[in-house]
Amino acid sequence: MKQPACKDIKITEVSLRDGSHAVAHQFTEEQVRAVARALDDAGMHYIEVSHGDGLGGSTIQYGKSLVDEMRLIAAAVEECRQAKIAVLLLPGIGTVHDLREASKLGAKLVRVATHATEADVSAQHIHKARELGMEALGFLMMAHSVSTEKLVEQAKLMESYGAEAVYVTDSAGALLPHEVRERVKALRESLDVEVGFHGHNNLSVAVANTLAAMEEGATRIDGSVRCLGAGAGNTQTEVLLAVMNRLGYDVGIDLYKMMDLAEDVVGPLIRGSQEIKKGSLVLGYAGVYSSFLLHAERAGRMYDVDPRDILIELGKMKVVGGQEDMILHVAADLSKKRKVEATR
Repeated sequence: MKQPACKDIKITEVSLRDGSHAVAHQFTEEQVRAVARALDDAGMHYIEVSHGDGLGGSTIQYGKSLVDEMRLIAAAVEECRQAKIAVLLLPGIGTVHDLREASKLGAKLVRVATHATEADVSAQHIHKARELGMEALGFLMMAHSVSTEKLVEQAKLMESYGAEAVYVTDSAGALLPHEVRERVKALRESLDVEVGFHGHNNLSVAVANTLAAMEEGATRIDGSVRCLGAGAGNTQTEVLLAVMNRLGYDVGIDLYKMMDLAEDVVGPLIRGSQEIKKGSLVLGYAGVYSSFLLHAERAGRMYDVDPRDILIELGKMKVVGGQEDMILHVAADLSKKRKVEATR
């Protein structure tokens, strides 16, 4: 299958956004500056900076940030000479006001993210981003949870609103390579704009999924240094680049510098290991939004239930991002059922 030309592939590094989940949104300004500066020096195309749940996500429900994200965006912009700073926005969490402020600070790209069945709520934000002169891309989350036909339908809506690309977003790390191929191919055949792919590594196939997406024509690709992200993390950027180089892709990013910053700059920020542990594995197995893991673990401790049981139940309920309040309800119900069973 014909691969996209190297010059067409644009990589967005999400360790300073998706990675925020892995550090409970406690990035310091100094840490953001160091990572952004190193990524920029390596030649990264885009660097996404915002709360893990996007602009406006610093709340009790989603997790309070240590430092206001606008301050972090401004810091990253100051550190970059060639990389463009990107942000994520989930309508209902982030607002047009947040988007306008991020643009004023120098953010050049926004991915407007919705559940895979709710593209219609993205129109206002995509329109506003285009008015502000930003690149505006659509981000269809939980892409595993709907049919390919529904995904195409929703992608067309985002395209009609002015999105310059639409992502197949594997928020739960639940897709397998053949499923990624099917979805990306369908979008490529149905849209006139670029197609992107964002993967999570909960089933250890994020790199394979990303390669499959590229082979089907995806030109907007996400990665995160050291897999720093929700759940088991994202497609590991430095590993992906090494594989891409082996396949003949040269996207102008220095592999050695990426390896160095992965160990020397990002490595010290990681709490524990980004290996696939039982919690993140269940995320992919159950098809649950990757950012739910830390919340499920907290709820498990609170109600003395196995977080895996919480995640499995959430998967059965087909919960989506924004329904974090359901985690406590499920944990409480499981605890109550266990106590009832114990008295029989």
